[in-house]
Amino acid sequence: MTEANHVAIILDGNRRFAKRLMAKPWKGHEFGKEKVKKLLEWCTELGVTEVTLYAFSVDNFNRPKQEFDYIMKLFREAFEESKNDKQIHEKKIKINFLGRIDMFPEAVAKSMHELMDATKNYSDYVINFCMAYGGREEIVDAAREMVSDLDKGKIKADEINEETFKNYLYTTSEPDLIIRTGGEQRLSGFLLYLSSYAELFFINRMWPEFEKEDLVNCLEEFKERERRFGR
Repeated sequence: MTEANHVAIILDGNRRFAKRLMAKPWKGHEFGKEKVKKLLEWCTELGVTEVTLYAFSVDNFNRPKQEFDYIMKLFREAFEESKNDKQIHEKKIKINFLGRIDMFPEAVAKSMHELMDATKNYSDYVINFCMAYGGREEIVDAAREMVSDLDKGKIKADEINEETFKNYLYTTSEPDLIIRTGGEQRLSGFLLYLSSYAELFFINRMWPEFEKEDLVNCLEEFKERERRFGR
């Protein structure tokens, strides 16, 4: 049976969860933020060494201003807390932000860079937050950088292949499984290039409702699936 080392999750359903509680839609992101903290605890307990979270897409910049400002405030708070979180440093968790980070307000982008810098030498666990992320945007950005290197003579045309291209993506680590909460059954552009052989799990619970039992169930089912990789 195979173990899952890299778990990716599409964090969906925060706003619908808040509406169910008769709260303002953007309050759901606060519940979602607390659930991320729990998730990281569960993953270290269960031996998952890398987690990639779809936290904020390029399209999410079109959210209403009040909601957008509230989310940015939550991000700043979360990143500042993480920078000084004893557990992060004791467990040697490396934190990455994948996406077009320069799209964020300066203060938010600054807090991201500071957190990455504070954890850059860790390697026991890795957490990737996909922020200002889009799967098509990632491929376009990789293509632009590769063409630039081609023009500069850093690579040759006959050296370009699938593996070469992968090295230009935001990350090269392929997830073993992808979980989407919230009941929707689509990837919404998440890790388009790297998800070719990922096992997919769709959970009806909203992200703030996601529990350790759900993660364990996915990991257990993953062990039972036969991964043939096209063979």
